[in-house]
Amino acid sequence: MANNYFGIDIGTSNIRIYNQIDNSIFMEKNMIAIENGNVLLAYGDSAFDMYEKAPASIVASFPVINGVIADISNMETLLKLFITDLSKGGLKPADYVIAVPTDVTDVEKRAFYDLVEDAGIKAHKIHVVEKAVADGLGLDIDVKNSQGVLIVNVGYSTTEISILSLGGIVLSRILKVAGKQFDEDIRNTVRKEFNLLIGEKTAEKIKISMSSLIKSGQNVVCYGRDIVSGLPIEREIPPEILDANLRDSFSQIIDNVKMVLERTPPELGADIYRNGLYLTGGASQIYNLAPLLSEATGLKVNTSEDPIDSVIMGIAKVINEEKYRSLAFYIEGMSGR
Repeated sequence: MANNYFGIDIGTSNIRIYNQIDNSIFMEKNMIAIENGNVLLAYGDSAFDMYEKAPASIVASFPVINGVIADISNMETLLKLFITDLSKGGLKPADYVIAVPTDVTDVEKRAFYDLVEDAGIKAHKIHVVEKAVADGLGLDIDVKNSQGVLIVNVGYSTTEISILSLGGIVLSRILKVAGKQFDEDIRNTVRKEFNLLIGEKTAEKIKISMSSLIKSGQNVVCYGRDIVSGLPIEREIPPEILDANLRDSFSQIIDNVKMVLERTPPELGADIYRNGLYLTGGASQIYNLAPLLSEATGLKVNTSEDPIDSVIMGIAKVINEEKYRSLAFYIEGMSGR
């Protein structure tokens, strides 16, 4: 019999693990650093510290790309290391609930199950839960009722748009426009407008700080390499210019939300009109996305107080609250042991 329950939300950028024993949520970068092709050098936040700074002999990489597992071997290694750390070095049998994206192939969904089964973490029973359903629970929505709910989760590499009702997903759409694309938009703008090359980490910091800087009337202070001279340099950049150049990416998300709404059954559409849409995910907090989404759809936009953890908080509810246990299931063809 299992001694514990773990909940797992594997994102492209971060991994979050819920530990039932102490009711805690663990989060670190979903990254691994390998030296000379086969030596584990660092993992999690420590590996991310090396990202964009390491010599050629050290490769720091994300095992998950666009929301699906691309490097199963490294992801198994990472999961075992994280669970071992949480177990304080003594792995014991445990039950697991893992979130899976909806709008992916059956093979890609099965990879999440196989990951837990094959990672050597003494998995006793393995259940999966649709990521959007967990999202809804984490937003304190009773997803088991007959009311239509529209959730827009803007993550690191993908945006998942889902219509929920009666504990299931009526419609779902994933697009590869999210936080990573926002970072790339910022980098391209800084390069084009100011002849300055900046890294991914710098772009991400700018993205996070844009809202407070615009509200306070301050400029972004950027450090990078001048394209003309090739030398390191510091420049001040008006954040309004960056905001204007993010609109194309915002428009792609908005257009896809409208496409999902156009396909929504009328009765569920009426519910969504009354209650608005729910915006969550780590990149959902970027400046201007919520008001533009509201303006384009005519809907109230409900923003999450804790958008980064909404999925893992929903998984915790599946684990701890009996009425939501039925939302977790075995993938067809798997015994669940």
